Amino acid sequence: MEPALRLAAVERRYPQGEGFLEILRGTDLEIRPGEMVALVAPSGTGKSTLLHVAGLLERPDGGEVIVGGKPTSAMNDGERTRTRREEIGFVYQFHYLLPEFSAAENVVMPQMIRGLGRVEATRRANELLTFLGLGERLANRPGELSGGEQQRVAIARAVANAPRLLLADEPTGNLDPQTAAHVFSTLVSLVRASRLAALIATHNLDLAARMDRRLTLKAGMIVELD
Repeated sequence: MEPALRLAAVERRYPQGEGFLEILRGTDLEIRPGEMVALVAPSGTGKSTLLHVAGLLERPDGGEVIVGGKPTSAMNDGERTRTRREEIGFVYQFHYLLPEFSAAENVVMPQMIRGLGRVEATRRANELLTFLGLGERLANRPGELSGGEQQRVAIARAVANAPRLLLADEPTGNLDPQTAAHVFSTLVSLVRASRLAALIATHNLDLAARMDRRLTLKAGMIVELD
């Protein structure tokens, strides 16, 4: 089965003084459809950089990022944007929902931007939100939803265009433990049902233990945890 994401000897460095600060050093990673992988590492070790490179938000300084079997290093900015829009979904610690629109409308918009008609986009938005337990909250605006409900809308928005890869950066970091566990359970159900590949950065060791694999970053390289 073709990996949804493959990093091959990826390097990323930033200028620092007269030299460079190396964040990723020959990083290798494969994530396959339906697999949930936890990225657990202290702040400052490069988790966000890894997610940005994997999500085509930053270009690596070396190596290759392969999404759905397609190498991306030779892509121009337009091709990278299209690949990011069609193949990758993002969930962040804060939901970033548009406050003037309803829950359903927040999920409809990325689909219409991609070119789907309003009727079909609305049908899929309602289906996703209902699957995530928000069938009675479709018309509510973000300010009328709890923190956990807002994050579930953000998850629905991230997968609305049926990406093959989901990247999440502390998706339950702003939630209390009980709400975090509930949101995570709905995320797991969605990933399993849709055969998404998911890379999730988290400090929550209990949630990490529920995933298929656990990784950390040491000296800029990925290391498997027991």
